[in-house]
This record gives sequence, structure tokens and C-alpha cells, in this order.
Amino acid sequence: MASDNRRALCSPCLKRDGKTSSAPPKPEEFWRRPALQDAFRVRHFGQVLYAYRYEHRPVLTQARLGRWLGITQGQVSRLERSEGPINELDKLDAWARALCIPERHLWFRLSEQPHHAYSSADFAPSLVINDANGEDSVRRREMLKVVGLAASGFGWFGTAAAGVSAKRRIDAAEVTMIREMTRTFRSVDNRFGGGHARSAVSNYLSADVVPLLRETWATDRVRADLYGAVAELNQLAGWMAYDTGDSDAGSKHLRQALRLCQDVDDDGRAAEMLAGTSHQAAFFRSGAIAIDLAESARSTAGRSGISALVSESAVMAAHGYALQGHTRSCLDALGESERALAAAEGQERPEWLGYFDSAYLAAKFAHCFRDLGRPVESERYARESLEMSEGYDRGKLFNLCLLASALADQGRAEEACVTASVALGMAGTVRSVRTVAYLADVARRLNRYRSVPEVSALLMKMDLAAIPVPSR
Repeated sequence: MASDNRRALCSPCLKRDGKTSSAPPKPEEFWRRPALQDAFRVRHFGQVLYAYRYEHRPVLTQARLGRWLGITQGQVSRLERSEGPINELDKLDAWARALCIPERHLWFRLSEQPHHAYSSADFAPSLVINDANGEDSVRRREMLKVVGLAASGFGWFGTAAAGVSAKRRIDAAEVTMIREMTRTFRSVDNRFGGGHARSAVSNYLSADVVPLLRETWATDRVRADLYGAVAELNQLAGWMAYDTGDSDAGSKHLRQALRLCQDVDDDGRAAEMLAGTSHQAAFFRSGAIAIDLAESARSTAGRSGISALVSESAVMAAHGYALQGHTRSCLDALGESERALAAAEGQERPEWLGYFDSAYLAAKFAHCFRDLGRPVESERYARESLEMSEGYDRGKLFNLCLLASALADQGRAEEACVTASVALGMAGTVRSVRTVAYLADVARRLNRYRSVPEVSALLMKMDLAAIPVPSR
């Protein structure tokens, strides 16, 4: 390296594969995204780096970010996982300039001097944990990886951990208890919607489960199981929030779940979290975002070796393509999804993926064909989706609405009313904003047939049930 090059990499390495050695400027909208704003708010640059990487599509690698900052991938990782923030202003100044972060979003003022990049020697001392017992120090660092989750907005992991002087050991029985509680809450959610148990899940998560991540230590095996169990509970909390209309909290829970999975290299669950965020993006008609998330899920699912996950991520990508009007890409992804589910038939799958079966896949196919403007095919798959397992009342309501919308799009108004009436009758016991959205969509599609008596009567019933109905 040249004497004036203080980066951890030589110039040829920085230019390898045509990759730039500096970060491209970002528009103001990028810096105002919730994950980044949350990270700025807690004043932890490691969390800023994590949010910065995950706001890119595809997700920016730590190695690429390290090249821009003049440090190594390992140092980026330690920054993101560090239990306390970096306070050296010269480093913060240099890194903020390297990423072109506008000063108005920072908690410190940028200097007027050009920055320099830092080498490994500059960087390492600030992240050393001074502990007489080296083994305890390593364990402490491992258990506090989740401290970076405060960037997703909840702040559960960032403050209390640093003051813990003695930790008790957690065993497999406590992890089993979390899984049993999650299973119970999930059953309620599937039958009656997220509105019935969301507060109970949030309280259990924050009061009883999250403290385990910062007040206990465990063997590597139990730690991996614990992180997986907490990720599943966060996922459920995210779906409940999403189901009750709180999409911001829903995405934050899923980001937390994703981070936990990544911390223990659990590609399977990580792919499931990415697929879930893609599903939510599709619900809000954000096709491009749904595609990006689904493609990330598909790549991660491939590493997991779980064919059902490959099928799920492919069908999520298909829905994104349908929303974008890309018929060929949508059909290709549907074909891949179908083949992957067939390959999963003889393969054992994790319990948390048990809901994903042929009926679930059929429902997603029906969504895709509906959004492609092909209601005949949508009807076929919507009918197949109703051949579902017991205990998924909310899902059955959604699929009935899906069938009704396909019938309405074909001009079969009376049949659509019969199906929608069944769904409306189920809505009384399901507390779910999505239920209202699905029924309102059916009302919108039927509105053109308002002169038909059956349609007029159904719309009146929907209005009485507080379902938004077109005025005319």
C-alpha cells in the first residue's frame, strides 16, 4: 500500500470487479426512511450502518460498505453489533462523509476538514471489551449482538444490557415455553385475527421474552434455539400488527426477527421473514418492493435447502410481478413455485412453515391471476384455496373474498354475492383490518352491478357492518 493510503485495502482491491470505492449520494427520501431515522435518533453509528445496508435493494454487503468506509467487513460487523456507540468524532465525521450523510440528520456537526479513512489499527481499540475473563467477554459480546435491533425502532436492546453484571443461564425448557406460548397465540390469530391477542403478545414479548436476550447466557445450541424462538414470536407480533392496520410496527417486528435469524446464521427463518415483508408490500400494492424482498428471500431460501421456502419466496415474487404487470416474469415465478412445492412433498419442513401448503399456494396463484386481469384462472385457484386445513378461519374468509372478486370480475354478480355473504357472516368474529380491506375490495368490484337486487342488498349489509362501500 502507498504510505498515504490509510485504508485496510489496497487500491486494486478497492477497484476489483468494477466496484466503486466511495458511496454514491442518496436522495433526501432515502435518509428519511423510518429505519434510518430510528437509527439516527438513538445516536448509534453501527445501527446507522445496519439500516443503511438494509435500505438498499439488494441488501448491501458488509464488505462493500467496508470498502467505502476504509475498514474491513469484520469491523463493519463489530460496529453493527457493538453494545455501545462509537464516540470518536473524527471517525464519525469521516464515516458520515464517506456515506454522504446530510448533516441535518446527524447528532454531531461535520468538520470543515476533508476526512481520512481509518485502518484496522485505528479502529480496533474502540471495540475491545476490557474483561478479566476472556471467555466471559466473548460470550457477552455474542449474547449482545441483538443490541443493534434498537435501529428498528423499539429500543428494547440498547440500554439495559450494558449495566448487567451477572447473568443467569437459560436452558432448553425456557425456549420450549416460548415456543408453546407462540403456538397458542398463533392459533388465536389464525382463527380470530390479530386484534384479539395483539396486546397480550406485545406484553409477553417485551416483559418476559426480550429480557432473556440481555440478562441470560446460554450454550451455542440453546442460544440459536432462543434466537429462533424469539424471532418466531416477533414474526407473529409483526403479523398481528399488520393485521390490525399498524404496518409500521409490523415491519419493525419483522426486521427484528430477521436480525435475530441472521445473528445465528439461520437462513431458513431469515428467508421466511423476508417473504413475510414481501407479502405485506404486495398487500399495499407496492409491486417493486415486493419483488426486491421476494428475490432476497429466494436467494436466502436457496441456501437453506428447504424447498417449501423456495416455493414461498417464488410465489411472493410472482405476486410482485403481477402487480407490476410483468406477465411473463409472473408466470415463470409461478412455475418455479409449483415445482419447488412438489419437490418439498417428501421433505421434512420446520413447524413454523407448516401453514404453507397447496391451499396457501393456490390462494397466492389466485391473487396473481386476479391482478393480471385473468379472472377465470383466478376463480379456479381461489376454489382450490378453500380446500384448506381447519383452524384458519381468517384465511378462509380472505379466500372467500378472493373467489367473490374473481366472480365479480367475470360479471357473475349473483354468485359473487352468495360467496361474499358467507365471508361477511364470518367477519363478526374476526378482528382484522385486512378483513375490512378484502370485503371493501369485493364491494368495489360489485358496485357496477348495483342495479342487481342481490348486489344492492349485499352492499347495504356491508354498509351496516361498517365495510366501506362506494357511494354509487
